[in-house]
Amino acid sequence: MSRHVAIVTDSTAYLPPQTMERHAITAVPLTVVIGDRALLEGTEISARSLAEALQKRRPVTTSRPSPEVFAAAYREAAEAGARGIVSLHLSAEVSGTYDAAVLAAKDAPVPVRVVDTRMIGMALGFCALAAAEVVEAGGSLEDAVAAAEKRVGDTSAYFYVDTLDYLRRGGRIGTAQALLGSALAVKPLLELDGGRIELREKVRTASKAIARLEELAVEQAGSGPVDIAVHHLSAPERAEALAERLRERVPGIVELHVSEVGAVIGAHTGPGLLAVVVSPR
Repeated sequence: MSRHVAIVTDSTAYLPPQTMERHAITAVPLTVVIGDRALLEGTEISARSLAEALQKRRPVTTSRPSPEVFAAAYREAAEAGARGIVSLHLSAEVSGTYDAAVLAAKDAPVPVRVVDTRMIGMALGFCALAAAEVVEAGGSLEDAVAAAEKRVGDTSAYFYVDTLDYLRRGGRIGTAQALLGSALAVKPLLELDGGRIELREKVRTASKAIARLEELAVEQAGSGPVDIAVHHLSAPERAEALAERLRERVPGIVELHVSEVGAVIGAHTGPGLLAVVVSPR
């Protein structure tokens, strides 16, 4: 990270490794705890291992990085020549990661702007990329923050889950909403709204829910230019099929990423997740 402004995010951005390397973005890992084992997302646990643990109903929880881990990342960036740092993180409504970064920033050797993007997954990743591209063009720390915040305002994220039970267990969605979905035997469509996971619509079957997910993405994308990400957990065929339909229907796609989510998001959504992030440029 030799640029004058360093970009730091966390492992839930799910940026491809080559993209992070090309844009000199650092990701601080969150932790997944399976039974009595604490594992770092991205290096010590795979999405497949997480899905297997969930299917076996093993206890799975997640935890934020410690302020000390963020402090080490900030020191490393400063030692590499950064005169300022933009630290972009998943929604504070669903994780304490932002709070840990704020604590670490107070004693950092260079100025650090910590941003609660109110996003998760590639919705966060696109914000980090926007900031990095501004820095590469010679922009300041404040320019990079402004670019990330603008991307936040324009980005939408919708997702389908087979059951709300995992979100309920982790406290990421209200018990009343989860019980309503179970009682009616519906397939839930959710969205990020103000950094919170909210139930957007209730659909009767999985096929209708996925078709509706596609329609929401097409409506939000318009004619572009737009970046799109399709996420999944243990549902690669669904994800590829949805991505192919979006390629056909959205004329202004600049980049389209298809990827399996990591263990942290997967722990709260469960196998069968299918998500679409739409981020206009």
